[in-house]
Amino acid sequence: MSTTIYYILCALLSLLVLRGISMMSQVETAVKGNALSAVSLLLGVILTLIFYGIFSVGTIYLFILIGSIIGFVLAKKVKMIEMPQLVALLNGVGGAASAFVGVLSFVRIGSIPSHYETFTSITAILAVVIGLITLVGSLVAAAKLHKVLPQHPVIWSNHQFIATALLVISIIAVVLSGFAGSTTQFLFNPYFIILLAILASSLFGYTFAIRVGGADMPITISLLNSLSGVAGAIAGMAIGDILLIAVGGIVGASGLFLTQIMCRSMNRDLMTILLGKTAVAPTKQSKETQPIEVEEIKAEVQEAVIDYAKLLEAKEIIIVPGYGMALAQAQHLVKQLADQLSSKGAHVRFAIHPVAGRMPGHMNVLLAEADVPYDELYEMEVINPDFKKTDLVIVVGANDVLNPAAREAEGTPIYGMPILDVDQAKQVIICNFDTKPGYAGVENPLYHNQNTNLLLGDAKDSLQLLLQAVTQPQDKAPSDTKTNYHESLNQAKEIIIVPGYGMALAQAQHIVKQLTDKLSSKGANVRFAIHPVAGRMPGHMNVLLAEADIPYDELYEMELINSDFSSTDLVIVIGANDVINPAARDAEGTPIYGMPILNVDQAKQVIVCNFDTKPGYAGVENPLYNKDNVTLILGDAKDSLQQLLSQI
Repeated sequence: MSTTIYYILCALLSLLVLRGISMMSQVETAVKGNALSAVSLLLGVILTLIFYGIFSVGTIYLFILIGSIIGFVLAKKVKMIEMPQLVALLNGVGGAASAFVGVLSFVRIGSIPSHYETFTSITAILAVVIGLITLVGSLVAAAKLHKVLPQHPVIWSNHQFIATALLVISIIAVVLSGFAGSTTQFLFNPYFIILLAILASSLFGYTFAIRVGGADMPITISLLNSLSGVAGAIAGMAIGDILLIAVGGIVGASGLFLTQIMCRSMNRDLMTILLGKTAVAPTKQSKETQPIEVEEIKAEVQEAVIDYAKLLEAKEIIIVPGYGMALAQAQHLVKQLADQLSSKGAHVRFAIHPVAGRMPGHMNVLLAEADVPYDELYEMEVINPDFKKTDLVIVVGANDVLNPAAREAEGTPIYGMPILDVDQAKQVIICNFDTKPGYAGVENPLYHNQNTNLLLGDAKDSLQLLLQAVTQPQDKAPSDTKTNYHESLNQAKEIIIVPGYGMALAQAQHIVKQLTDKLSSKGANVRFAIHPVAGRMPGHMNVLLAEADIPYDELYEMELINSDFSSTDLVIVIGANDVINPAARDAEGTPIYGMPILNVDQAKQVIVCNFDTKPGYAGVENPLYNKDNVTLILGDAKDSLQQLLSQI
C-alpha cells in the first residue's frame, strides 16, 4: 500500500470517527454513532497492520483476542449502575496504552542509543506523563465511584503545594527528555528520565483525583476522557502515525468540549479542577439554608404518605431523576410510575440536568435501560420555562441540581450554577434518602417550601408508595381477594415463587426481584420453582430472572422442589396457570392430564397474581382458584406485585 493511499484512508476513517461522535450527541442516533465509530476504529487497526506489514506477528492476534474477550465480558456483566466506573476505567486503559507506547518509543524497545531525536523524545515522555495521569486518575475515580475509596474529597496538609510540585516535576521530566543521552550526566540518563516521569505523573494523578468529590465527578470523568485522547494523539506523534494522531485529537477535543460544557453547567472553572481545587462544603450556613428539624421532617413525611390527591389530579407532571435513583436502581419503578400516571391521563416528562449522576448522560443511560422513550427526556434549557405551569414535580434522588441556593447563596460552591426550576412548580414530591446536603455541601431550602412533600428513605420504597396510590386508591381494598394476605406475607419463613408467561408479558421480573429481596430481608427463605415448559421457550423463566439479577442457586427445577411444597408456608404464583393446574392429576381426557405439574396446591398458603381466572392455553379450568387457602390478586402482574410489596 502506498503512503498516499494510506493517508487518504486515514483521513476518511478519521472523518467517520468524527461523524460517529457527532451522532452520539443526539439521543436518537447515539447507538448508530457508537457503532460507526467502533467499526471505523476496527478498520483503522486493520489498515495499520496492512500498511506496516505486520500481519505475520502472531502475538498481535493473541492480544486482540484477549482484549475482545475482556470487552465482551464487561459488556455483558457490568450493570448500568456501574457504568460510570466502567467509563472511568476505560479512560484509564486508554491512558495506559499511550504511556506504554511512549515508553517503548523513548527507549527504542530495548536499545538505548547515545543520541535521541528531540521531537520524538519529548513527545514520548509527554505521552507517558499524560497517559499515567489519566490512568491513575481514572483508577482513583473508578474506586471512588465503586466505594472502594472514600467518595468525599480527601484533602491532605499542603495538598495544593504537593499537587503543584508533582506537576512541575512532571514538566521537568518532559524538558529533560529533549536532552536525553546528550551527556553522561545522571539528570539526562534515559532511565532516570523515564522513572522520574512515571513516578511524578502517577503521584500527581493520584493527588489530583483523590481530592475530587462526588459533585465534581462528572467533570472529572469527561476531563479524563479528553486526556486519554490527548495522550493517544501525542503517542501518535512519538511513533509518527497519522491515524493515531487524528483519532486521538478528535477524542481529546470532543472530551475537552464536553468538559467545558460540564464546567459551565456546574459553575466550575477548569483550572481549579486541574489543580485539584474541587468543591468543599462551606463552613457557614445562611439563614435561608438552615437544616430542617427532625420533627418538621416527620410531619411532612406523614402528610405526604396520606395525601395523594394532588398526585391523582395532576395533568402536567415532570419527573426529575438524580444519582439517588441510580444508587437505588429504581429506574424501572420510575418507568412504571410514569406509565401509570400517563394511563390516568397525565402528560409526563423527564427533566435531565446535564450533570445529574456521576458521568455525562448518566440519567439518560439509566432511563433508556428502563425503556423510557427518548422523546420524553428534556434537557434543562428546554424544560425549565415549563416548571411554573407544572401541576406536580416528582424528584427521585436529586439535590444539588435543583437547589434554589444556587441562585441566592453567594460564596457557596453551587452559587451561579444553572439548576432545574423545581421550586416554581405548584406541587413537589421529593423521594430522597434524607434531607442532608448534596455533594456540594449546601443545605436545600426547597425542603422548607409549603408545596413540598418529603418521602424520605430508599427511593424504591418511596416509589412503591406512589405507585400504590396511583394503582390502588387508599380508601379502597382489593375487591378480588378472599383473604387478608398481609399476615401470610410477613410471617412466612419458607416461600416459593412460581413464575410463568404472565410475568414475561408484564415484564415484571425486576419487581419480582424487589419482592424477593424484601421478603429475604424479613428473614424468609425464598426460592423459585421452575417448570420446564413455563413460558414460550426452554429456559424462558431462567433467562428473565437472570436479567433481573436473581442468583442461579435460587432457581430450582420441578423435580428438585416439588416435594417441598407440602412444607412451604407460602407460594406466590406470577402469571402461571397450566403448569400448576391440579386437573393434570384428576381430569382424564383433558389435554393436560398426566402432565407433571408443580405441586402448588399442597402449600399452606397460596397467592396467585394472574391476569384473570380464565383457563390457560390448554383450555382446562383450574380448581386451584377455588381452594380456601388461595388468595387471588387479579390484573396486570406489575400492579399485583406492587400490592404485595406495599404489604411487607
